Amino acid sequence: MSSMKKTEYFARTSDGIKIRYIIWSAGTATKKLVLVHSLAMTADFWDATARAIGPDLDVLAIDCRGHGSSDKPPGPYSVELFAGDLAAVLDDAGWDTAIIGGASMGGCVALTFSDIYAERTVGLGLIDTTAWYGKTSITDWEERGQKAITGGMHAMTGFQKTRWFSENFRAANENIVEHAVEVFVANDPYAYLETCRMLGRCNQSNALKDISVPCEIVVGEEDYATPVAMAESMHQAIVGSNLTVIPKARHLTPLEVPKTIARILLEIDIG
Repeated sequence: MSSMKKTEYFARTSDGIKIRYIIWSAGTATKKLVLVHSLAMTADFWDATARAIGPDLDVLAIDCRGHGSSDKPPGPYSVELFAGDLAAVLDDAGWDTAIIGGASMGGCVALTFSDIYAERTVGLGLIDTTAWYGKTSITDWEERGQKAITGGMHAMTGFQKTRWFSENFRAANENIVEHAVEVFVANDPYAYLETCRMLGRCNQSNALKDISVPCEIVVGEEDYATPVAMAESMHQAIVGSNLTVIPKARHLTPLEVPKTIARILLEIDIG
């Protein structure tokens, strides 16, 4: 594992926004995997997963617009805009095609990318995510975003912790939980609000029938942010997709069970 090198880069989008990205590589892989983090996280969200994947895949992860060390321009944001940012990063890295994966928000971006840039997508990993948050999504996400403005990011951490991780995991992995909280509270509340609005508007349901690349769908059994039913409806709509439900896990499976996520991502058969 020590042969895996982690390197930080910065790319510019067509509208001049700076996007941070990381590549984990042993310098020997022929296949490429792109990963997009969940709401209010950063590229480093994927560290344990990338290291568990090992030398067989080069892994690239970004700080989405409005997150981490990437620029935080005013909104509106859209999943199409985030997919375009990802394309700009791939251009910067010199990656023509890749497996595209994402967790939660990142899964919405991965789905959108695979729809707009089908020719660049050789496989899909949809983790703890959905194509659409449902009929009340616009109101629900607006409320969530406004909480960050009125109460600050700190006020939401209790809610987030129980949503992200199972009780047993929280008790046994305080350092991982606290680190996720640190990343969360460091977010700019206005960028967070714009990203919440983006998720409220996101509906990629119509794109699912057109996906023809190998696709792995993963969800925690106890995920109540994007429940198993949402994963099942994507699985039914995407021909040839595989669905894995991880027992006892909640919403942030790449932090809770990174080795399991790595194994599933390595199973995406792109020949």
